[in-house]
Amino acid sequence: MPAPPDRPLTAPALRLALIAGARRVIAARDGLNRINVFPVADGDTGNNLASTLGSVLHGALSRPSQHAGDLLSQVGNDAIDGARGNSGAILAQFLYGVAERVRTLPELDARSLAAAVRQGAQSARQALAQPVEGTILSVITAFADELDAAAGDRDAPADARSGFARALDRARRALADTPRQMALLQRAGVVDAGAQGFVDLLEGIAEFVEGGPRAVRMRGSAPPAANDAPEPVGHDHDIDPARRWCTECLLLGQGLDRDRLRTALEAAGADSIVIAGGASRLRVHAHTGSPQALFDACAEQGQVEGMKADDMVRQQAAAALTQPLVIVTDSAADLPEDIGERFAIGVVPARVDLDGRDYLDKVGLSTAEFYRRMAASRQLPRTSQPPPGDFRRQFELSLAHHARVLYVGLSRALSGTLQSGEHAAARDPGARVRVFDTINAACGQALLVWRAAELAARGQEESDVVAELERLRPLTRMWAIAPDISHAVRGGRIPRWAAPIARLTALTPMAKMSVDGRMTVAGLLLTRARAPEAFARRVARALPQGQRWRLIVGHCDARPEADRLLVALRARLDISEDRLVDTGAAIGAHAGQGALIVAVQPAQAD
Repeated sequence: MPAPPDRPLTAPALRLALIAGARRVIAARDGLNRINVFPVADGDTGNNLASTLGSVLHGALSRPSQHAGDLLSQVGNDAIDGARGNSGAILAQFLYGVAERVRTLPELDARSLAAAVRQGAQSARQALAQPVEGTILSVITAFADELDAAAGDRDAPADARSGFARALDRARRALADTPRQMALLQRAGVVDAGAQGFVDLLEGIAEFVEGGPRAVRMRGSAPPAANDAPEPVGHDHDIDPARRWCTECLLLGQGLDRDRLRTALEAAGADSIVIAGGASRLRVHAHTGSPQALFDACAEQGQVEGMKADDMVRQQAAAALTQPLVIVTDSAADLPEDIGERFAIGVVPARVDLDGRDYLDKVGLSTAEFYRRMAASRQLPRTSQPPPGDFRRQFELSLAHHARVLYVGLSRALSGTLQSGEHAAARDPGARVRVFDTINAACGQALLVWRAAELAARGQEESDVVAELERLRPLTRMWAIAPDISHAVRGGRIPRWAAPIARLTALTPMAKMSVDGRMTVAGLLLTRARAPEAFARRVARALPQGQRWRLIVGHCDARPEADRLLVALRARLDISEDRLVDTGAAIGAHAGQGALIVAVQPAQAD
C-alpha cells in the first residue's frame, strides 16, 4: 500500500519551528553551563549556544519569509556571524551546511529535509580539525542517520513530521550514550553540554510541531533535565595553560581556504580548532596561547572582524568562587597579573587601531608587542571602547555562576567604555549588574578594582563594597610623566601649549588625574635624565605624612626607568604593598612610549 503524500514544510512553519527551538536552548542556558566539562570546563557552553542562536533570532528569524531555502540561507549566515564557542561554531556550521543543500527550494519535503540535515552533519564534522565522539557531533550524526532512514522507509509515512519524531528519539538515545563514549563525561556524571543543547533545540522544534504557534507564544520553556542538573561530580580535564585563550573571529573575503587556514593554526600550536562557513565568510574558533597569532594567520587570507579571546583559566577559577559578588573591569585598568589571577577578575579588552587593523588590548596584542608595532606604525594608534556585546558576554559568563556583578570601570570623562558597560548591564533582565565609575584610569583604576575584589572575596554585600569604593575614590590619586607628549596632545588629553615646551627643553611634563576624571597638567620636572627620581620626590611632597599606602607603578615600555621610580618611592613613602605593571595600549596609545605612572591609595588596616 503506498504511503500517504508528504505535506511540504513551508518557510513560515519552518521559521516558527526554529524560533521555538532557539528559545528552548536560550531558556536552558544555565543548566548547560553547569554540565559543561568538554572540551574544557569553563562553564560557558549554554551562553555560547544561546548567543549563537540569539544572533539568528534577531536576524533571519525576526522577519517573515515565504521561501524555505532563502530563510535557511539567512539562518546559516547569521549563525556563522554570531557563533560563539566550540559548540556554537559546530552548530553554526551544521545550519550553514543544511542551507547549502536546499537554498533554491521554496518548500521542503521529507527527503529534501533529510538530505539537507545529512549535509549539515557532514559539514559540521568537516569543520573540526580533530572530531571527537561523545559530543554534539555524535548526536547530530545520529539525528541525521535516523532522519535519512525515515525518509527512505517505504513502510512508514513519508512525511517530515513523523520522520522528525523518529530522528528526535534517536538523538535522545545518542545523547544518553555520550558518557559511554567519553570517559571524561562518565567521571563527571553528565552528558555532553553541547549535545544536550542540540537536543534542546530539537525538543523546542518538537514542541512547535505538536503544539503549533502556542509553543512560540510561550517563548520556550526551560528543559528540566538540563536546568535542574547538578554540578558535575568532578573531572580531571584541566585547561592547558599554554592554550588558555578561547579565541574567535569572523573572517571575510573571497576564496577563503579552510584547509590552508587550519594548517596555519595548527602550526601556531592551536587546538580545538573549528572553522565554520564557506568561501566568503568563516567563523574561526581555537584554543591558543597567542590570540594575536590566530588573528594574524586569519588576516593573511581576508578581513578579520568580531575578534574575541576569553581566558579559560580565569573563567574556570571564577566559576569555582563561592562568593555571591564578582568583579569585572576593562583593560584600561593596569591590573597586576597576580591580583587578577588571585581574584579571577574578568577583564573586557578595549580595541586598538594600528595602521588600519584592530587589536584587542592586552589580549590579542601583548603590551610589549603593542609598543613594538607602535614604533613601526605609520600613524599614531587609536583606541575605541569595547562594544556592549563584549561586556554582555562577560556579564553573562559571571552571572552563570554568581548572583551579582560589579563592573568597576574607566572614567566616564575619558572614554565611552563605561557607557558601553552600562548599555550591556541594562540588557540583564534581573538588574544584577551594577556599574561603578572610578573617575580614574590605568593604575588608579586598578587600585579600586583590587580593593573591590578583596571585599567581594570576603563575601561582603554589593552595597558595602560600593560604599567602600565611594570612600576611597577621592583618596585614590594618580600622576604621570611622559618624555613625548605628542600622543596626548593630539588626543586632546594635554593642552597644545605644553608640546613645544616639552620638545624644546630638558623639562619633563607631569600630569595628574583630576577630581572630574580627566588628565590635567600638574607641572614640570626640571630634568629628563633624573626624571624618575624627581617624579618620586614630587609625588611624596603631594601626599600627607603619617599614612601607609598601597601603590602601583606603571610604565609604557620603560622598565628600567620604572624600576628606578619604584626604588625612589619606597625610600620616601610608607608602603604596605606595591606592584610594577606594564601599562597597556588603552593608555599607552595616548601617553606614548617612555611614560611612567604612579597611583596610590590609603592602605587598609584589615
